[in-house]
Amino acid sequence: MTENLIVFAHGKESGPWGTKITQLAKTAERRGFDVISPDYSHSQEPQDRIDQLLTLAPRAQRLVLAGSSMGGYVSAMACAALQPQALFLMAPAIHFPFPGWDGEPLGIPKRCTVVHGWHDDIVPLAQAQRFAREHNAALHILDSGHTLNDRLPMLDLLLDQLLADVLQS
Repeated sequence: MTENLIVFAHGKESGPWGTKITQLAKTAERRGFDVISPDYSHSQEPQDRIDQLLTLAPRAQRLVLAGSSMGGYVSAMACAALQPQALFLMAPAIHFPFPGWDGEPLGIPKRCTVVHGWHDDIVPLAQAQRFAREHNAALHILDSGHTLNDRLPMLDLLLDQLLADVLQS
């Protein structure tokens, strides 16, 4: 079992090594974390992606799950089974009233950071606010849209702080 591991879950339309994940993986590696970013592009169904992550069954002394958009939903829904020490969500597609997207995440760790854009036209900000409120998560709202790609330095800082907190535990 590895000591420190972060597992990224990409969004519905992106891939495992898109702009955000590539940048944030460098931040994680600087903190001493191994990085996994599975390719979920074979399916547009959330449950298929959750099942893939659960089958991967990542284990570490310090496990962190991270996800963007649909990947945020996947990461959050996997928390009960994988029991990560922390969760980092970017514009998470949580609390949609659609079949397959309407699951209620359980087992959310105490260390949970949610980042969302004021101008997100895909996932309403209210959904991130609801999740953060229900799970006592830190919520950071940025002057950005859904991808948050224009705020990479801030995402780096927020992930770096979360990982530093995990390492101190």
